[in-house]
Formats: sequence, C-alpha cells, structure tokens
Amino acid sequence: MARVFCVVNQKGGVGKTTTTVNLAAGLALTGQRVLMVDLDPQGNATMGSGIDKRALALSVYDVLLESASVAEARVRSEKGGYDLLGANRELAGAEVELVGLERRDQRLRGALQAVAGEYDFVLIDCPPSLSLLTLNGLCSAHGVIVPMQCEYFALEGLSDLVNTIKQVHANLNRELQVIGLLRVMFDPRITLQNQVSEQLKAHFGDKVFDTVIPRNVRLAEAPSYGQPGVVFDPSSKGAMAFVAFARELVRRVDSL
Repeated sequence: MARVFCVVNQKGGVGKTTTTVNLAAGLALTGQRVLMVDLDPQGNATMGSGIDKRALALSVYDVLLESASVAEARVRSEKGGYDLLGANRELAGAEVELVGLERRDQRLRGALQAVAGEYDFVLIDCPPSLSLLTLNGLCSAHGVIVPMQCEYFALEGLSDLVNTIKQVHANLNRELQVIGLLRVMFDPRITLQNQVSEQLKAHFGDKVFDTVIPRNVRLAEAPSYGQPGVVFDPSSKGAMAFVAFARELVRRVDSL
C-alpha cells in the first residue's frame, strides 16, 4: 500500500513545489512507484513535470468533484518517471464548489484509496495556505514533509504549521504525523542559516532530515525546461541532494 505524504508549508516561496517534483523524480530513480498530486491551482508542479496544464483533459479538480477517478485523470510524466494527477486554474473554483458538499475534506482521501495498491509513494503538493484544498491533502496523508529555509521568519511560521497539523490529527486524521523537516535553499556561508539549522536540530531532533538541499541554480532552471532538476542536470549538487533525500525518506519510512 502506498505511503501518502503532503509537502506543506503555509509560507510561500519556500520550495514546496521544487521539493515535491524532485522528490518524486528521485524516488522514481530509486525504483519506487510514485504518484504526484498537484493540489495548487497555479499548476507549477504539473508544468515542472513536463505536462502542459492547459492541455489536461481531466485534472485533480474533476477527481475532487467526483466526476472522474484518479485512474481516469492521471497522466504519465515521462521525463520524471512518475504518474501525475495534474492541476490548472479550474482548481481555484473547487474551493467554492466543495463548501456545500458532503465529505468535502475527505474527497481526495477516498479517491486515492482506489489506487493505493498501485504505488509505493503518493506525494501531494499543497498550496501555501490552509485552504480546503490543503485540508483535503492533510486528511489523505500518513505524514507531512515540511520544506523550510533556515531563516528567522521560517521558524515563526513553523509553530503555526505544527499547531495546524495537531488540530487535523486530533479532529480529522488520526494517522497524520510530521515525518520530517527538510532544510532547503541552504547556503552554509551565511551565519544565520547555520544558527537556525542548529536551532531546528536542537528543538526537533531526529524530525530534521539529515539531507540538506543546497541553494542551486540548476534546480531553479529546470522547470523552464519542463523537467525535474534531478533529470535536467543529474550531476548538479541540488540533484544529487534530492536523490540522497529520496533514499533517506525510504529508509525513514521503512523504520516507521
């Protein structure tokens, strides 16, 4: 059965989509069967996987409204080596349409259960807000991966996020837990980043992944070519870090 993980941070611009896309491709490279779900109406994870969001016949929007199954709506990211449940602007309207529906926070969970036996990992890229879309992701997941920059404001937002996860765990999804914190866009030359990194390790202990994703221009360039960074330039420091992170995640999941 698939392990379902949300990549979440309520702060924007912290590398959630970069993390989701490259982790999916990294897991695929290590032989895992992966489904990536793009829950962000911007559709950046879809485009970064080499899929034109404007050309999607069916998307996660149709799955949430139960007019299509995951099996019908998924497409193959040939460049990434994983399956994708894509998103486009239609998804922004789902927020309003879901409000009046039954099980509005459990739609994605039910849909994913139908294909859980076909994958080892399901990764969900969530929007940078606690919306009904994010709630669907959190209600579907076994765990949360939090990408974060080692900066002061990131620490401030982290406490809010942890409280949100606790509330969802208590009220909606008893399986949900924080799998780990991933330090991204890290520059060891900056003293503050090193200090915040040490604070994270002191406070969260083994919840902080050992792998650190460095600030890397090749990772930033990859989406414009419609490829995950680990495929676009496998020898770059960022790509190698994400493959190492994929292996670390598999080990961590196996030990849970």
